[in-house]
Amino acid sequence: MDIKPLSNVCGAEVIGFDCGCTIDDATLTQLQQALVDHCVLVFRDQSLTPDQHKAFSVRWGPLKGHLLRQYLMPGHDHVLVISNKKDESGKPVGIEDAGRYWHTDVSYEDVPPMGSLLYGLEVPETGGDTMFANQYRAYESLPPDLKDRVATLRARHRFNYVQIQESATSSRVPLTDEQKAELVGSVHPVVRTHPESGRKALYVNPGFTEALVDVDETEGQILLDKLFDHATDPAVIYRHSWQPHDLVFWDNRCLMHHATPYPETAVRHMHRTTVEGTIPV
Repeated sequence: MDIKPLSNVCGAEVIGFDCGCTIDDATLTQLQQALVDHCVLVFRDQSLTPDQHKAFSVRWGPLKGHLLRQYLMPGHDHVLVISNKKDESGKPVGIEDAGRYWHTDVSYEDVPPMGSLLYGLEVPETGGDTMFANQYRAYESLPPDLKDRVATLRARHRFNYVQIQESATSSRVPLTDEQKAELVGSVHPVVRTHPESGRKALYVNPGFTEALVDVDETEGQILLDKLFDHATDPAVIYRHSWQPHDLVFWDNRCLMHHATPYPETAVRHMHRTTVEGTIPV
């Protein structure tokens, strides 16, 4: 196994490793350190069943379910399907428009996930890249006065699924009343400390962060917009071009990500697992 950096921002390819194999503790420790060092790990040319995908994921911690239970793979409660494929009735088999905005997975819950593992079974020949924004770098490059301003601030996160679902271009299934009741949102620090690296990272995102707490609404929105612009500057972004059977594992505690468009005639069919995290501090 070899670890090859993919950019000077974040990301590394793990070469010569089969994610379907049994992982000993020494290898797991090496991979854990690689994730801390590089924030994104790419495993090429994998051949994984859903059970193998889950077995590899659970080595990093307990798996987390998802609010959108209608898009979980039948028989596999912890595998979220992201796909533009249709079943025989013409109904989407997965979320077609997942992640088309900058976000950190499930930041709207009290205990967001530590990481996500996305497996590309079928990917477009062009388009459909995933951009990752390194929030360590975003925080560390803040002007000193802005860094001081946000040091103790908190922000409210919420999943505005209904607005996405009701847009003209979305094929998403409406939520049940039970699911809507779960969308209570959460409050997290604007700057969080990574529990393993000890480094500070920005923890706000345009997709789910709706307001700063205890800050004037107008002032808060101006400040958030400034943080969003800084957090998505090209200087902090690694862009991953997918190859068939890539398994990509990213650290939600220090990254944002954004799925880019692809041709309507192309197929993008993926499975995602999510590993439980800890309360951001």
